[in-house]
Amino acid sequence: MQEDRGEKRSYEKADMPQNPKEWKKWKKEKKAETRKWKEQRLIQKLEKVQAQKQEEEEKSKKVQQETNKVQQTLSIALPGSILDNAQSPELRTYLAGQIARAAVIFNVNEIIIFDETGSLDRSVEGDYQGVGKKGHANVQMARILQYLECPQYLRKSFFPQHKDLQYAGILNPLDSPHHMRADDNCQYREGVVLDKPVKTGKGSFANVGLLKKEVQIDKHLQPGIRVTVKLSDKDPEKKKWKGIVVSPSMPQKEAGLYWGYNVRLASSLGAVFTECPYKSGYDLTIGTSEKGSHIDTFTTSDGYQHALVVFGGVKGLEASLDADEALNVDDPSLLFQHYLNTCPCQGSRTIRTEEAILITLSSLRPQLHRDRSPDS
Repeated sequence: MQEDRGEKRSYEKADMPQNPKEWKKWKKEKKAETRKWKEQRLIQKLEKVQAQKQEEEEKSKKVQQETNKVQQTLSIALPGSILDNAQSPELRTYLAGQIARAAVIFNVNEIIIFDETGSLDRSVEGDYQGVGKKGHANVQMARILQYLECPQYLRKSFFPQHKDLQYAGILNPLDSPHHMRADDNCQYREGVVLDKPVKTGKGSFANVGLLKKEVQIDKHLQPGIRVTVKLSDKDPEKKKWKGIVVSPSMPQKEAGLYWGYNVRLASSLGAVFTECPYKSGYDLTIGTSEKGSHIDTFTTSDGYQHALVVFGGVKGLEASLDADEALNVDDPSLLFQHYLNTCPCQGSRTIRTEEAILITLSSLRPQLHRDRSPDS
């Protein structure tokens, strides 16, 4: 008798008994054995199909969970008045560039510039008046931060010549993942909707930084709008590629790509919290001060969805609190869940805000990025 796994059994004639009675008995046994073997094979097939089905269901469930999962975000807040401490217009611009570089290095999703002067002027317009003259530092910092975050090929579309950007040429590039080169191969790109005629029922054209190629998106939008485009057709033989407009959070959610930061102006320290763009608000708030608790005592064992780290200006968060008449507390530590000293035993009497951001985000990184994707 010869047996091959996965194939029907075959028997040699030499194995068959010559006696008719024994032959009938032998044939009956072999039929039973063959029947049993077929049943086992059928059971194995059913188990394999069931395992594949279960694996597909688990994979689908995991994908659904990832889609429904609220993306973790990191926000930082600081007063724009730190620009008034710069000694020249060039250094003023470079200081804002340092803030932008630190934010990108640590994957910050939102930068909030708040007014700590207590000014009654809530306008978001204004120009830099000169070294030693107060005013409009918040607006200038926000404008420089937005300029740096914007991909280079889109800056002419969104940033006309302005005095606040006079020395932007000295700034170091952010080199963020969404600052694409023309030959970079990526499914997502930032673009601007072009003022170009299209056929009825067709989507608008967008410049997404590709050499001699415009992308036709799936929607007809107003020219001049900035959009995040997911390329759906990248055939090099075609004159125009196609894409769909997606949320700016989609590249990070689907591909784990850090996609820059948003800039928000707040009229006071309190407005940093009350004007939060997230429906559930910030569920992890951290204030920084040399009077705070030691950084080694900090932990995020409960996790978080939207973290906020607030930095003070030249005079610390105490000065920001004193200027905000809407806040009825005397101690800034009462505004935060954690009030931390992120650089204990400092050798200098003061730590500049741009230095504090790097020190703090570096110290908090093991906790804040523990549950985040390595690429996010």
